Amino acid sequence: MKKTISAIALAAAAFTSAQAASINGLVNTGVGAAGTQDAHYAVTVLSGATVLTNSHAYISADNVWPVAKAWTANTSDSKWITPTSNVGAWLDPVVDGVYDYRLSFDLSGFDATTAAFTGRFAADNSVVVLLNGQQIASGHKFDTWLNFGASSGFVSGINTLDFVVTNGHQRDNNPTGLRAEFLSSVVSVPEPSTYAMLLAGMGLVAFAAKRRKA
Repeated sequence: MKKTISAIALAAAAFTSAQAASINGLVNTGVGAAGTQDAHYAVTVLSGATVLTNSHAYISADNVWPVAKAWTANTSDSKWITPTSNVGAWLDPVVDGVYDYRLSFDLSGFDATTAAFTGRFAADNSVVVLLNGQQIASGHKFDTWLNFGASSGFVSGINTLDFVVTNGHQRDNNPTGLRAEFLSSVVSVPEPSTYAMLLAGMGLVAFAAKRRKA
């Protein structure tokens, strides 16, 4: 009887003590070496004249314009990413350019209803943020941070976070970029064996209690 109760206690502890973890894949911009492509952020041109040959955004250096002058300074936590390898490129001289920076992350094995994040972003010029196609934030600051977050709208499996950045047209001095940082959490789904152990233990206790009454 004591062994049965101990087994139930262990299973219950495993069931109730699921620890929150950071969301794997929800990564700050610019994780990697300056001048290389950010493997986490795919970039596409939704409209405008810019033609990209790269599939992912580029990580900016710390000491180049506009990072070193106009934009919030890079840190060890995050860096600006841009659609082209030339961070200060004069883009979109005639019509507005719209760029989609997409971050994908997988919640397989986690309870999507427990997922949440808070964070901050900056963009040149303006940005709309979409979680799985639903708008969760917008703003137009590149010299200071804007806060945002989400505690719903997540799904099991692959999730997408799109930063749709609009760069207003201008004939010169017209770079564009994105920067974002996150703090996140999600709870894992208990293993099926944990449920089985708990149910089996409860059955044994019920059986033992019945025998004691007989």
